[in-house]
Amino acid sequence: MVENLAESLVVLGLETSCDETAASVVRLGPDGATVLSSVIHSQIDEHAAYGGVVPEIAARSHVEMIDTVTRQAMEQSGLGWDDLSAVAATAGPGLVGGVMVGLSYGKAVALARDLPLVAVNHLEGHAVSARLGAETAYPFLLLLVSGGHCQLLEVRGIGDMSRLGTTIDDAAGEAFDKIAKAMGLGYPGGPALEKLAAKGDGSRFELPRALLGRKDCDFSFSGLKTAASRLAATCVTEQDKADLADAVQKAIARQLKERTERAMKAYLESHPELVPYDPSSLKQPSPAGEKVGIQQRLFVVAGGVAANKTIRETLTDLATKYGFGFFAPPLAFCTDNAAMIALAGAERLEKGWVSDLDAVARPRWPLDEARAMGDPVHKKQGRKGAKA
Repeated sequence: MVENLAESLVVLGLETSCDETAASVVRLGPDGATVLSSVIHSQIDEHAAYGGVVPEIAARSHVEMIDTVTRQAMEQSGLGWDDLSAVAATAGPGLVGGVMVGLSYGKAVALARDLPLVAVNHLEGHAVSARLGAETAYPFLLLLVSGGHCQLLEVRGIGDMSRLGTTIDDAAGEAFDKIAKAMGLGYPGGPALEKLAAKGDGSRFELPRALLGRKDCDFSFSGLKTAASRLAATCVTEQDKADLADAVQKAIARQLKERTERAMKAYLESHPELVPYDPSSLKQPSPAGEKVGIQQRLFVVAGGVAANKTIRETLTDLATKYGFGFFAPPLAFCTDNAAMIALAGAERLEKGWVSDLDAVARPRWPLDEARAMGDPVHKKQGRKGAKA
């Protein structure tokens, strides 16, 4: 059993937004977050033959696995259902068929066990995920970079985030995966491309640089993806592929660095009160991250692409240049997982923010919804709404 359970919030988290069925139990107490269990069923083998995620296959797999994965998470936590404070489930954005599975299961648990339900934005889960491994206090500058999303955000606290930049087309992780597919590296492509790049010399390939005439913090990877895919067709030897992989990885890292540097400059201009990072002077934050006293420059990288070593090193150097402390989730929590959903749910619960049982699954759900609706990336949204 967990010590001091009465002083903590214990939340069951559920994540089914893409191709992982995940459940986790997280305790949020005076000393921060503790992951009591984290179970993830990956569907990689089920989608590998198609070179990407097939939504219907993903949804069916979630239906088959959600109960087993949840019961395993509860068993590993050492807790009973009566020990839970709430259940949190991803309500979007994502493949809506999968989102519906986890959210519906969460509603069933909440109803059967008389627990509060917290519907969580998947992106907000990524935003807080670094807090699973370290006392990362608010506020901080966030680069959220994954297979489906690439955004720069100012994070002032749970439910209080502003978008500084976003991709106008493809995400960085999507570019990794699709270029890797064009090179015949299989699925998932990102890790395979990173491994191959370690043997290559990308200087022999020239790849396009996007949005050079713009001074904002937006990203674009579509042109890079197209150019690299065409070059992949010319690769004859394994060394050709390795050289191209290295060029692609460096090009993606360069764009992430350039846009993040712009965001850091803008962030510091608007927050002159932030002092250079000095871990020895940080005061202990509360479980929800509020701090008193000095506020330091903190930079967080989250999402699956945050696991890429080259990108981590590039961004760590950039953070040091501008006096930011660099934080990233433990590698186990970079890709989709339910621990981040449980933590986001616990932080929302701490503020008294709970959801009704009629909460809907949302294929699109921007973190900064007001900015996304007022200044959409794609001006003609139709009935789909602002892109996440």
